[in-house]
Amino acid sequence: MTTLVAQASGALLRTPPSTRANALAERLEQGARALEAAAIALTDTTWHSRIPGDGRKAGVVVHHVATMYPLEIQLAQLLAAGKPIDDVTWDRVHELNASHAKANDAVTKDAALDLLRRNSAAAAAAIRAMSDEELDRAATISLNDNAPLTCQFFLEDHAVRHSYHHLARIRAALATSAI
Repeated sequence: MTTLVAQASGALLRTPPSTRANALAERLEQGARALEAAAIALTDTTWHSRIPGDGRKAGVVVHHVATMYPLEIQLAQLLAAGKPIDDVTWDRVHELNASHAKANDAVTKDAALDLLRRNSAAAAAAIRAMSDEELDRAATISLNDNAPLTCQFFLEDHAVRHSYHHLARIRAALATSAI
């Protein structure tokens, strides 16, 4: 998605990366690193403990965040292209999350952390490839009552926020000794 500019010599140069896109990518990376650090610190018992109010094991939630990055980026890229996100509902999200939790109930810390590192790096790279124009594009999003929202908003509300959201829930459960 990075804009290429033709030089008189015929060579192509990439335009400088968007400062905004880079800042979004950095925030995503910070959240992923914080989630990774917290996950590393989990004992085997807390890794396999269920988070109150969520029901999923802490380790499954870490793996869930990693698993969702590609989908969240794919949806953001639709918006960046000016296309709507339709047929994504909260019911479908809940079904996807439940299916993921069941299929990954025994996920290991090593596997989850490896996926978190790889998918967060790929997500950050995809965000950095976006231009300001793409970040500003808006289209309707079925998940948000078909409101026309920008690609940047969608990234902030999903891919960037996701690790922070689940990290806060894990920390709250640890603080109350609920896990």
